[in-house]
Amino acid sequence: MIQLHNVSLAYQNDMAALNNVSLKVPKGDFIFLTGQSGAGKSTLLKLLYGALDPTQGQVVIDGQNISRLSRSQIPHLRRKIGVVFQDFKLLPQRTVLENVAVTLEVLGWGKKDIGKKVYHILKQMGLEHKINSNPLRLSGGEQQRVALARALVNDPKILLADEPTGNLDEENKEQILSIFKEANIRGTTVVVATHDRRAIENSHRRLVVLEKGRIVEDSNVIAE
Repeated sequence: MIQLHNVSLAYQNDMAALNNVSLKVPKGDFIFLTGQSGAGKSTLLKLLYGALDPTQGQVVIDGQNISRLSRSQIPHLRRKIGVVFQDFKLLPQRTVLENVAVTLEVLGWGKKDIGKKVYHILKQMGLEHKINSNPLRLSGGEQQRVALARALVNDPKILLADEPTGNLDEENKEQILSIFKEANIRGTTVVVATHDRRAIENSHRRLVVLEKGRIVEDSNVIAE
């Protein structure tokens, strides 16, 4: 599903954000990326959804080499990928419903089907009563669930999340992680970048550790 072959990425100042990274994530896998700030976690996620191009190496998503895709082909690739950004990137002038619906509008869904699908996923998130609210009036945990609903509403093959439990209390962290697990059970491949070692240890999932742009650990945690 996801393959990185000897991938490096250097910024204009020649600092290497990623250095000769190779990684395989099979279909239906669930992995955590961790490491200190600046280790390369967010950069790796950006490579996976085509926001950045590698300086060298290959990034293959669902059998497609991203480097060989034109910029006009990247949006088609992204239809397979749900992304939860660290800062949510919710649209402040739109309601919760409209923020989630935008994913389906891009895919050409009809208005009636969009309404049904958006209501269904917001109900799963416990947010059906907030459907007409402005997202900026929601709590941090609620905003995170709206962002997650937007990422999952079209049942993507891949879900990428950048620090999805940052600044959330324990109850909200558990709820977000539970939603990730449910998506994974339904067949979505999940990649979560996080500093939250407690969440990682409690999850019993595969762990990939980055340090200064390199993978220094790649292990499977055995469930109890």
